[in-house]
Amino acid sequence: MIRPNRRQLLAGAGALAVAPGAAAQQASALPAGPIRILIGFAAGGGTDVQGRLIAEKMRERTGRTFVIENRAGASGTVAGDALKNAAPDGNTILLAPIASAVMAKLTLPQMNHDPFEDHLPISLLGTFQLALAVSPGLGPKTVAEFVAWAKANPKQANYGTTAMGSLPHFFGVLLARGTGVDFQAVAYRGAAPLVQDLSGGQIPAGTGALTDFLEHHRGGRLRILATSGTARPPAAPELPTFSELGFRDIVGSSWLGFFAPARTPRPIIDAFNREIAAVVALPDIKDRLIQLGLEPRTTTPEEFDTLRRADAAKWKAVVDASGYKP
Repeated sequence: MIRPNRRQLLAGAGALAVAPGAAAQQASALPAGPIRILIGFAAGGGTDVQGRLIAEKMRERTGRTFVIENRAGASGTVAGDALKNAAPDGNTILLAPIASAVMAKLTLPQMNHDPFEDHLPISLLGTFQLALAVSPGLGPKTVAEFVAWAKANPKQANYGTTAMGSLPHFFGVLLARGTGVDFQAVAYRGAAPLVQDLSGGQIPAGTGALTDFLEHHRGGRLRILATSGTARPPAAPELPTFSELGFRDIVGSSWLGFFAPARTPRPIIDAFNREIAAVVALPDIKDRLIQLGLEPRTTTPEEFDTLRRADAAKWKAVVDASGYKP
């Protein structure tokens, strides 16, 4: 069981309404030097694209320099290691999905950091559905056709996943159980190399965040067959959900959020929180995030902490019941 550690979340108001003349004063709480945003996956994936979008707009708003630093590897936890070792001065923050911020703690045999002890939540960025995608050269165009193909070709029934032990991986486990197909997972170091292999036909199928796949689906580089939500995603209402196709147990959602090193002063946490909330509220940014498959949602640091701990408890029960071994 993951131990609560709320001592690091100092008392404060979280994301507050901003008076028109206060923007410059609030921005001044951010560090003056370059600010690194760590991404635990390869460039070109969904987390990377969204991180760059937010970083550029924050640069425009604050005049600060924001640099995206991709630290791919170990299911996204290499970037988490780097955040732990960074100075708690606001010059380094992390954008991470539930895969590395929660699931890694539950599924990896050993980690060099504890995300609940070493990372402070800043704000949620949004939530997103998971998706099953296939190579565009593969014959099946529906879930039923894909299941039939997989049963007829069991030796080829593999699926790539953006991180082992992550929600996309366990989504694949749900897919196997729900369809009766013995799918075998193949680990990738993020969405970008998985998309590349799907596009080239090196692997027949893949599971990942809708945000990782949607733009490539629209560009014809892969084909999304269904998503994991209880309702169709706002960004792509033409895509069916597994639930509506009769696979009611194949359901799940995920999130993406910002973190700072432990012991980062609360004024810096609040400054980032306000800037992130202000950027996400901009109509063009909100629309773009939706187009990418994210359902934008910001929070206070306390709300984000409550969410990640609740998800840890929920998914720990799922992982334990599955018999998963690292």
